[in-house]
Amino acid sequence: MLRLKALTFLLLLLLLALCSGVHLCDARSGTRWSRTTRGGGSGAAPSASAAAIGRKGKARSSGSSHRQSGEGSRSPTDGDPVQGDGSQAPPPQDTTVFSVVEFGAKGDGVTDDTQAFEAAWAAACKVEASTVLVPSGLEFVVGPISFSGPYCKPNILFQLDGTILAQTSARAWGSAGLLQWLEFTKLTGIAVQGSGVINGRGQDWWTYADPNDADDESVEMLLPRTKPTALRFYGSSNVTVAGITIVNSSQCHLKFDSCEGVMVHDLSVSSPEDSPNTDGIHLQNSRGVDIHHATLACGDDCISIQTGCSDVNIHSVNCGPGHGISIGGLGRFNTKACVSNVTVRDVKMFRTTTGVRIKTWQGGSGLVQGVRFSNIQVTEVQTPIMIDQFYCDRATCRNQTSAVAVSGVQYEDVRGTFTVRPAHLACSDSSPCSGITLAGIQLQPLPLPQHRRLSYDPFCWQAFGELYTPTVPPIPCLQIGRPAAGNSVLSDGDLC
Repeated sequence: MLRLKALTFLLLLLLLALCSGVHLCDARSGTRWSRTTRGGGSGAAPSASAAAIGRKGKARSSGSSHRQSGEGSRSPTDGDPVQGDGSQAPPPQDTTVFSVVEFGAKGDGVTDDTQAFEAAWAAACKVEASTVLVPSGLEFVVGPISFSGPYCKPNILFQLDGTILAQTSARAWGSAGLLQWLEFTKLTGIAVQGSGVINGRGQDWWTYADPNDADDESVEMLLPRTKPTALRFYGSSNVTVAGITIVNSSQCHLKFDSCEGVMVHDLSVSSPEDSPNTDGIHLQNSRGVDIHHATLACGDDCISIQTGCSDVNIHSVNCGPGHGISIGGLGRFNTKACVSNVTVRDVKMFRTTTGVRIKTWQGGSGLVQGVRFSNIQVTEVQTPIMIDQFYCDRATCRNQTSAVAVSGVQYEDVRGTFTVRPAHLACSDSSPCSGITLAGIQLQPLPLPQHRRLSYDPFCWQAFGELYTPTVPPIPCLQIGRPAAGNSVLSDGDLC
């Protein structure tokens, strides 16, 4: 009996010990699970590697769900969308290119597309670095139009690959006419480039007839007296014109007024040599201008540099026919004119009236200084070297005392043939030219029939400077040194 009680007691102790071990394991296990799932509370935060493993795991899970949703489907950011029929949808349109055709332009050479051009510009104006596209193979008739800032976004490209034709209806220009046809104003980073053509269709303008002298039936056929410049830039900076062709403007082909940072290259300008006032490129009040690799043939100056211009670099240009490359006319109507730091080099001229020229009106004031003409090749040019402080474009002009001063002009390596005289340096009595230097001048007269032969002698008046090398022919009329003290080159009114 005692043995049975003792055995029973031992069994109870063993049972109590087993139950106690199970509870202790359950308690410890529960504590570890709680820390792992919450990752917070009183437990330690997950390690950096654990966090990285968690992110990779999510990525794999996400990829798995995409595969389950259907083979070949993509999220909007994965690439080109697929349409419901399984075919690939067309790529989205470039929202920075605004073709004039998309805005209604016909390009048939007859329909007036002015409004379409205006609408395309208005859209492009709102987008930085946008493009207005004038596509190739089409001819767009456009009336006078202004592509205007100053609230346009910068760096707009006007991609001209087609042809733009000027309106020939008098109604498009009004009874008084306009000063410009295609105008870009107050823009930053504007570029007009491409392989296209701007055709001013100026033939009807060059033979002007007064509408008052015409009968009623022909009045609408006559254009007003004021002729427009074909392409004008005003008040703009970082301007580029490249690759295009401008033909038959009614007046000046390309003009820059009050611009800064101008680049013109690979440009072609063409109009008949008897077309009046059809300058190739006209500059005024503009700084930092670079013109190169251009072919200019027109009825006036290939390049005209007017008052307010400085830091102008012209090189690798073919000029002719035309009136050459000119600074001026300056000082008209007794005004003050200032031009400085102009370089013209590596230029070829063919059958122009003058080569490199400075021309000023009597009665003006101001100063032309820091000019260099270098490596100028002339062929059949009437007068290759010219300074004319008595410029007059009419039958007679009133004699006046004051003049725009001319100082510091270099002529280097001017070579070729002339038909009238090699040099014409006509300077003012009150303001003689000073600092005129000649070097490497080799000019030969082009033989002409006896009845057309003119004097081949150079002409100088009040022109002072230096002959650095002998010239062909000799130019003995240049006065060596500086003007007398009584003839001051710069008066207070000349300072710029």
